Amino acid sequence: MGTPARVMHDAVSSGAYKAVGLGFRAVGVGGDAMLARRRFEHGSPVSSHPAGGAALAALTGLRGDVLEEQGSPLAQPMAVRENGRPVDMPSNLRPRMVVFTHGLMETEHAWGLGGRLSYGDRLERDLGVTAVQVRFNSGLHISENGRCLADLLEDLADRWPVELEEIALVGHSMGGLVARSACHQGAERGDRWIGLVRQTVTLGSPHMGAPLEQLVHRGSALLDSLPETRPVANFLRRRSSGIRDLRRGSLVDEDWRDQDRDALRSRACAEVPLLPDVTHCFVSATVTRDPQHPLGKLIGDWLVLQASASGRGRTRRIPFEEDFGLHVGGASHFALLNHPEVYEQLRQWLSPTG
Repeated sequence: MGTPARVMHDAVSSGAYKAVGLGFRAVGVGGDAMLARRRFEHGSPVSSHPAGGAALAALTGLRGDVLEEQGSPLAQPMAVRENGRPVDMPSNLRPRMVVFTHGLMETEHAWGLGGRLSYGDRLERDLGVTAVQVRFNSGLHISENGRCLADLLEDLADRWPVELEEIALVGHSMGGLVARSACHQGAERGDRWIGLVRQTVTLGSPHMGAPLEQLVHRGSALLDSLPETRPVANFLRRRSSGIRDLRRGSLVDEDWRDQDRDALRSRACAEVPLLPDVTHCFVSATVTRDPQHPLGKLIGDWLVLQASASGRGRTRRIPFEEDFGLHVGGASHFALLNHPEVYEQLRQWLSPTG
């Protein structure tokens, strides 16, 4: 008697699975076709325009690892960008370099939040540095992007036409983790550029992991346990490798290689040391003025908790010095991309006398 119900249930479930899968493939294929052919005014490629770049960044953030595997032209390789276009070398070359790495589903245009001058533009004006704006595929593993960034900086250091004296790295959210991964991998390889690093600054980076990704990871496992909700679990599990790495702030290949990416329990996250003789700075934010306010402690800046951005966890701790930390009250995660208080602190930290 239960056979008709079971047949109907299986048919509905199968249809849901196929619909979810086709939906994802349609987004990818449709995005490929539309964005690859689209041109803005004067024939400029879509990726060079802030709006087009944002659309591509969202796509790569969600499915960038799959696009890379498929050899899609939308899987943007890591590159230095100026005016939205990839360049071989920045145009404004000076002895001090400040490298900016954006966050998940962002581009270098994100630093101009609110139409204001970016941190890089202001630091070039105020401190006489060269601001290097990097764009990367945020759907790849953080360790993969870290390796690409290390390769890029080693190449720039080798070809820099003036004597390069110092390098600083500034990363927002995921970008801060990519910068830390690059420093670790570059140090292990003995890269030349590592010896030039003087400061690193992370802005709202989830060093201890991001609660939203932790929630999705656990939720997808729960949804997968029931046939009725398994299609939703399947949908959630299609999120990119870059997003998954935010669950624990993973920086190295060992954290994900030969691992079941959907397992609830996994081996301990590898601890990555900070570069010695380098000033490591961090910025955290809470939506409440007082970081100790219950709401601020619960939701942080909406995406990252203050403790995580400060490198403090229940069982792990990044050895940041409190003297090189800044908390911004009454600010969201994305406000850190262009905030007057953050810029003043950046200018002080990166000043030759700072």
